[in-house]
Amino acid sequence: MKKILILFLSILFPVGNAQNDRTANRWKIDDSGSITWTIDSRIPHDDHIEMSGERISTVLRYGVDAKGAFTLERSFVWPMLRTIPNNTHASLMRRFGWNIIGDMLTINGRRVADEKVKSITLDGVMTVVSEFELPRNGKIELTRYLFPSTQKAAYCEKYAITNAGQQPFVIEVPEARSITKTDPQKGVDGEYEIEALVGGIAGRTVSPGESVVFYADFKAFRKGEQTEAIDVEKELSARKNLIGRFWGNLILETPNRTINTMFAFAKIRGAESIYKTKGGYMHGPGGESYYAALWANDQAEYINPFFPYLGYDTGNKSAYNSYKHFARFMNDGYKPIPSSIVAEGTDIWNGAGDRGDAAMIAYGVARYSLSRGDKEEALELWPLLEWCLEYCRRNLNEDGVVTSDSDELENRFPAGDANLCTSSLYYDALISAVYLGKELGKSKVQLSAYTKQAGNLRKAIDLHFGGTVEGFDTYQYYKGNDVLRSWICMPLTVGIYDRKEETIKALFSPRLWTRDGLLTQAGSETFWDRSTLYALRGVFECGETAKGIDYLSYYSNQRLLGEHVPYAIEAWPEGNQRHLSAESGLYCRIITEGMFGIRPTGLHAFTLTPRLPVGWDYMNLRKVKAFNDDFDIEISRDKELLNIRISRNNKTIFNKNIKEGNTVTVKF
Repeated sequence: MKKILILFLSILFPVGNAQNDRTANRWKIDDSGSITWTIDSRIPHDDHIEMSGERISTVLRYGVDAKGAFTLERSFVWPMLRTIPNNTHASLMRRFGWNIIGDMLTINGRRVADEKVKSITLDGVMTVVSEFELPRNGKIELTRYLFPSTQKAAYCEKYAITNAGQQPFVIEVPEARSITKTDPQKGVDGEYEIEALVGGIAGRTVSPGESVVFYADFKAFRKGEQTEAIDVEKELSARKNLIGRFWGNLILETPNRTINTMFAFAKIRGAESIYKTKGGYMHGPGGESYYAALWANDQAEYINPFFPYLGYDTGNKSAYNSYKHFARFMNDGYKPIPSSIVAEGTDIWNGAGDRGDAAMIAYGVARYSLSRGDKEEALELWPLLEWCLEYCRRNLNEDGVVTSDSDELENRFPAGDANLCTSSLYYDALISAVYLGKELGKSKVQLSAYTKQAGNLRKAIDLHFGGTVEGFDTYQYYKGNDVLRSWICMPLTVGIYDRKEETIKALFSPRLWTRDGLLTQAGSETFWDRSTLYALRGVFECGETAKGIDYLSYYSNQRLLGEHVPYAIEAWPEGNQRHLSAESGLYCRIITEGMFGIRPTGLHAFTLTPRLPVGWDYMNLRKVKAFNDDFDIEISRDKELLNIRISRNNKTIFNKNIKEGNTVTVKF
């Protein structure tokens, strides 16, 4: 089925040159779980990837040129070194194009040339293996390791050089230190210093089979700060250990290796982009633009509800911290909550007005609190949920749906004065609030009111937004909208399936679906992965498993193994497909909430509606950390039924056969 789908898409969306050819993967999955590009004739080719630590983020623009040599430009972002004006984008940033090997390495007194890259591997670290031919049967093998520090404001490179020839050679790499001092008038804390350091190798003879290593690092700091030397080997070990923690929890096992691996990589990008600011841990989208700040959509809505499942303590801390920051802006007059809290928590941005931010926050904080399973924390966050729900109620129009100035696309595309996204999120938040309120002992009167409001809103959503658009009996994204929009998928993600058949037909029609996922608006060229990721989740949730797995397989293969890898992206043409972090969280939620159908219903309870694709005998989620627990979920076929087995410490605590499509309730 997957081959048929890809063939159909290649006919429907023909590609004019090999550079954009999606029929042959550029990358492959290794036994270790990494992915590798083994260099062949399809060069030149270049790409970019973002990697982050607590005090730095780096975008590596890398590739292999027409002659087979490695190309690299390093873009560094130091989120806590603030520049003036201290706004959303005020992180210290610099680019470095140093070619350390080409400009500094000498063998037998001469610079090396004619590099041939053999492979590039990604697994949270970029590893580049190259060869150089030397005179008289000489050869060197060079391995580069490129990565950010996990906790320091530093980026690291390790260079391992092996004599792979038959003759000894003499190697020299000069020590080098470069200091750049910034304009003190442009820094919040005055002058900053950026240091680039190459450790070097004193001249020495390297025999056949012998290896030598040297290091480089790039770091930045405030003037007068004492900085310790960077131990690159120690930093490499810390980076690998962190990736191991991500990969060692919430492990997906299915017959589809590409989806398994894409899920593993999504955990990296989703969880690594958390910055230790003076305002506490703040998850940031990245993209050389969005750091040391919080958004009602990216953090509160997209990524925070995922963190409890991963069990990453820093992720949970950042989620809790983000909601506490938003709670600072609750007010008795019910004026809009800010869209974004920027500059390490010291300022706000609300340039698009009310984007439906209260609904985003309510949706996220309710799902996060339930999944987290921490009653004390949930009690602290309840007032924020309560305030956001009341704000939405006060902003219902005469048709009973929520009004707002714009939506999460911030006027890039029309959203009317009430959009489908905001009301869908509000609806789900009301449902979650009832579940959470029961756990926290809230009054039956209040929770009954929420239940009634949810019922009224569901009817209002259909009456106000439901309609025929471009021949499909689906939803208008806003009243009067007569062009298909990708966000018509939203009801599918919150349990509203009344128009699912026609909505799915519209989503995957040639008007919206392209080889790069869903267009934001039919007839445009713009796509944002976030709506594609929501749509894929919604398709699974509403039971269209066959269609969901076909398109998820195609999307995962393209993002993980195609021309721009290995993560979900933000958008195109805006941002040139940046690896914004929260989109990777949305990918993971396709699996947890879509395929496995996990819906939190209590601090230690959830419903499960597994969607096991035809042709799969099993799918497992191991080391699930949600609900303040640690358990495995195993789904397998038992003749015409599905078997659900949940275990803790290798002991079965739930075992039941169900008909496909049925829902079970699990309580710990």
